[in-house]
Amino acid sequence: MSDARSSSAGMTGPIDCDIHPGMTSLAELFPHLEGRWVDHLQSYGVHLRQTFANTMTYPRLARDTARSDAWPPGGKPPGSDLDFLREQHLDAQNIAYGILQPLRPGVASERNLSFAAALARAVNSWQVEKWFKPEPRLKGSIVVAPDDADAAIAEIEHWAGHPGFVQVALPPKSLEPLGRKRYWPIFEAAANAGLPIGIHVSGVAGHAITASGWPSFYAEDHNSNIAAIQATAISLIFEGVTTRWPDLRFVLIEGGLGWSTALAARLDRTWVRFSSELAHLTEAPSIHLKRSFHFTTQPIEEPDRKGMLTEMLREVGIERILFASDYPHWDYDDPRYAIPGDLTSVERQAILRNNAAALYGLTL
Repeated sequence: MSDARSSSAGMTGPIDCDIHPGMTSLAELFPHLEGRWVDHLQSYGVHLRQTFANTMTYPRLARDTARSDAWPPGGKPPGSDLDFLREQHLDAQNIAYGILQPLRPGVASERNLSFAAALARAVNSWQVEKWFKPEPRLKGSIVVAPDDADAAIAEIEHWAGHPGFVQVALPPKSLEPLGRKRYWPIFEAAANAGLPIGIHVSGVAGHAITASGWPSFYAEDHNSNIAAIQATAISLIFEGVTTRWPDLRFVLIEGGLGWSTALAARLDRTWVRFSSELAHLTEAPSIHLKRSFHFTTQPIEEPDRKGMLTEMLREVGIERILFASDYPHWDYDDPRYAIPGDLTSVERQAILRNNAAALYGLTL
C-alpha cells in the first residue's frame, strides 16, 4: 500500500462528505450476520415500507442511479470495487477523506425490527472490513434501525470511538418526523458519543411525500427530497431536539441549501406568532438553524445570474457548508468545478475540506 493510501495526513485535497459504497450482492453481508439472519435474508429478503416489491419506489432514468462510466471492469455494481473507486475518484481527485453513506439495504425502512438491528450491525461491520481497513482515507456513518431505539443505542455505543466512524446515519423519510420523542434516545446516544447526525435523503416511510398522494414521475420524487430535508429540520427545531442538545450537529446531505435562509425567516415569524404553543423554544428558530445544521453542496442550486451562487453561499454561511460529490451517482459533482471560482481561497478551502475536518475531527 502506498503512503497516500496508508495515511491522509498532509494531503491537500478535498474531503468528500457523500460517497455511496456498493455491494456486488447482499451476500457480502453473510459473514457479518448470524446464521438465522442469513437464512432469513435468503428466504424472505428485505421488507420495506414501499408500494413496489422489487424495485425502487420510482424507476430511475439512470441504471442504479449511477454515472454511465461508474461501472467497474467486469461489470460489478457502481461503488462496489475499491480499486476502481480509488482510480476513478479518490486518487483522481486527490480526496483526503471520503465519508461513506450506505443506502442499501434499507435498514431504516425494514419492517422486521429484529432483522433491521441485525442488518445494521452487518452493514457497519461490512464498512469496517471492506472499506476502512484497506483504505484509511474512507470513513463512515453508523447505520442504525431508528424505530428500535434500544437497538440503535446499542449500535452507536458499540462503534463509538472506532476511528472509522464519524457520524450516525438517519433518514429524513422516517416512520414519524425525526423530532418526535421516540427518536430522542438516539440523539442522546449520539451526543454522548460526540458524533454528528448525518441525514441523507433516503428512507421509505410508506407515506407519500406530498400531502395528497404519490407523485406521478421520478422528477417529482427526486425534487421532493428537498421538501423532506426541510421538514426534518423544522421538526428537529420545533419539537425541541436542538434545544435539548444544543451541541449536537446535524448534517443535511443531498438536500440543497439555498432554501435555508428563506426558511429561517419564515420560521422566525411563525415562532413569534405561535410563541404560546412553542414555549419550550426560547431562541428564534434561525439561531437553531445556524448553530445546529450543516449542509452539503451536492446537489447545489445553480442560479443563472453570475455571482448569485457565491452570494447565496455566503448568506447561508461558508462555515456551515461541506463539499460532497455524491459518487458514483449520475448527478456527481467534480470538486474542481463544484465551488464558485469567485470565492476567496480561504472560503473555497473551508468548503472543500476545513469545515468537514473540524466537524468530523479529521487530521489534515
